[in-house]
Amino acid sequence: MELKNINEDKNIIEEIYKDSIAEEIGLEIGDVLVSINGKPIKDILEYKYLISDNQVLVAIEKKDGEIWEFEIEKEFDEDLGIAFANSLIDKAKSCSNKCIFCYVDQLPENMRETLYFKDDDSRLSFLQGNFITLTNMSDDEINRIIEYRLSPINISVHTTNPDLRIEMLRNKNAGKLYSILKRFHKAGLAVNCQIVLVPGINDGEELERTLEDLRRLHPTVKSVAVVPIGITKYRENLKKVDIFDKDLSNKVLDYIEAKQNEYLESLGTRFVFLSDEFYVLAGRGLPSTEKYERFPQLENGVGLMKSLEDEVDFELNKYSELEIGEKSVIIATGTLAENFMRGLADKIMLEFKNVSIRVVPIINNFLGHTITVSGLVSGGDLILQLSKYEDVDEIIIPRSMMKGDEEVFLDDLSISDLRNQLNVPVTISEVEGKDLIHKIIN
Repeated sequence: MELKNINEDKNIIEEIYKDSIAEEIGLEIGDVLVSINGKPIKDILEYKYLISDNQVLVAIEKKDGEIWEFEIEKEFDEDLGIAFANSLIDKAKSCSNKCIFCYVDQLPENMRETLYFKDDDSRLSFLQGNFITLTNMSDDEINRIIEYRLSPINISVHTTNPDLRIEMLRNKNAGKLYSILKRFHKAGLAVNCQIVLVPGINDGEELERTLEDLRRLHPTVKSVAVVPIGITKYRENLKKVDIFDKDLSNKVLDYIEAKQNEYLESLGTRFVFLSDEFYVLAGRGLPSTEKYERFPQLENGVGLMKSLEDEVDFELNKYSELEIGEKSVIIATGTLAENFMRGLADKIMLEFKNVSIRVVPIINNFLGHTITVSGLVSGGDLILQLSKYEDVDEIIIPRSMMKGDEEVFLDDLSISDLRNQLNVPVTISEVEGKDLIHKIIN
């Protein structure tokens, strides 16, 4: 171990994992990662890449300014076991697009600043599963993705028609997408794609073109999710667009189901999947679990309802002999999932006779009644619409209503505000069957 005095950028260590290499060699919270194998760390991707070796030389700056170097022998893909105060070790890259369907551009004014930040960072795609457009990346950054073998990467495609993509994303670089996808294909990088479908814009023949272009890149393009555009009441001065109704949703369903059958025969996979919203809007039942092929795009709402239903059924079978005392519960949800959640509630009440569950659909007054998903329900709407209910032992809300890393709603109200205003215990449930059942039976 060698001591030096070097002044480097601060990549501060915030957490040391138990039984990790970092714990074994005596690293501490507040230490700073200076370099690996003599190379300064630009960001988290560089860290992941440089640490992937059997032998590494790690330089750490201690709190007193001294530099300690550690020669470490480890498994090839074994991490040091540290987390950084800035998860990217760099500033997140923002999006320069002005997409015609962007939610951020449809938010009201005077909300917290972080809500208006549009990320378009390949590192977040790799680390957190975020979808990126690839419009804000240089050739050097594309080359780095290929060199570092970043995979899978999630890409917002929307259309492979260069001119139409430029129009939809309002970015002159948007038309380069397919050439980049072909480079990823040649390099063997796994890609998941999403298409935000806008009636009369990128559906019909344009959707056919996009799906066929992406099919040509299978199997590196592993799956495609199709989700409907969402429109808030704050869409002033933006391009006028339509939304999907029952008739349009049924037409999309018929088309995609035909494509799935075609791809299943030619590719061995259904390849393209629709978000749950289309099935609800069309008034159709959800596909079977098998047809979701292990749910490759749950983060896009593709099969989230079916997955939750399967998990609830599994958990209920585990507790078939359990008896609990009388309990009155409200499950709050977006209006889209109202009937689905009522079906789950009926199953749960059939198993637990003493439990009474009321499913309360929350109408979105905050963003507009066309917004029906649970993830965009505000704290104010919850308080207003749940305050009329009496004799309630517990209110359960889904985690999707909260900010990712905080118990804060879209309108900046907190879970504590909700509890204080309603004067009822409010419990957050993960969007999974096991946690929902556990919260209900406590």
